[in-house]
Amino acid sequence: MKVLPCKIRIFVSLIVLFGLISSCRKDEVDTPVSDGPRLVFRFVFDSTQVRLDNLGNPATLPANHGAQSPRFNKMSAHYIEMTPNQFTQIGQGAVLYHAPETSQGGSLAIDFNKSNPVGNGQTFYSMPLKDVPAGNYEWLRISLAYQNYDINFRYSLNGTNFDLNGTLASFIGYNTFLNTFRIKDSTVTVNANKLQGYWAFETPYTVSQGQAPVGATTVPNPIFATSPVPQGSCLVTGSFLSPLVITGNETSDIVVTVSLSTNNSFEWIENSTPGYFEPAAGDQVVDMGIRGMVVSY
Repeated sequence: MKVLPCKIRIFVSLIVLFGLISSCRKDEVDTPVSDGPRLVFRFVFDSTQVRLDNLGNPATLPANHGAQSPRFNKMSAHYIEMTPNQFTQIGQGAVLYHAPETSQGGSLAIDFNKSNPVGNGQTFYSMPLKDVPAGNYEWLRISLAYQNYDINFRYSLNGTNFDLNGTLASFIGYNTFLNTFRIKDSTVTVNANKLQGYWAFETPYTVSQGQAPVGATTVPNPIFATSPVPQGSCLVTGSFLSPLVITGNETSDIVVTVSLSTNNSFEWIENSTPGYFEPAAGDQVVDMGIRGMVVSY
């Protein structure tokens, strides 16, 4: 048998040793550390769900207003709290999540750069169940922050109507700091805070921006009489279909479905053909608030 020279034997040994070390490290990285069962929150967007007002009552369109049900692309949340009953005040329940905020734009605002927008049926937050306080929870509060969806609009030119599709980025949190953000194919630069109701609309031809009136964004809260929410927030409140009981001894994940009503949630003041959103003809965006929340697990 031919004996390898000493230098070659050392080189081969180092390669084998490096391979073993790399293999061990790879195993360590690829093997996740289990933290047990989790509480998982997922969004569902439902255009057939009941359309509610701020107090949780069925709502119809005011005179001279138009509305449509957007086709949702993404949504992000800023705050999540579960509460045991209708008398629990904001912050006194189990606060599970509070997204990063910043004063970079002056006053305190949601840091959009650190948000996590997700699509229909996707998880927007999860945490270990062992970290959730034990208790019986009847209500869920979620502060919604950002929406991205497609809508229909009409553009008229020389007496001809063109029915088209556009994408709208809608910021419904109390205050949001924006550097830049992408609508669909276009990027908008802001570098400032924007209050609830700011929007940017991308069409095949142009990008426009606007601001809904102060206090016009609908924020359903069926328990407003006993547990109100601050003006200008988007802290939507909804009940669990059956109370969620956390014992601390759970052995499997609990998946919470947060079904949001998008039933005619994009609303404008008509200045043109009724039933058609025509921004070039003076239709004014007035409300982009979610129209109700139903929670199941």
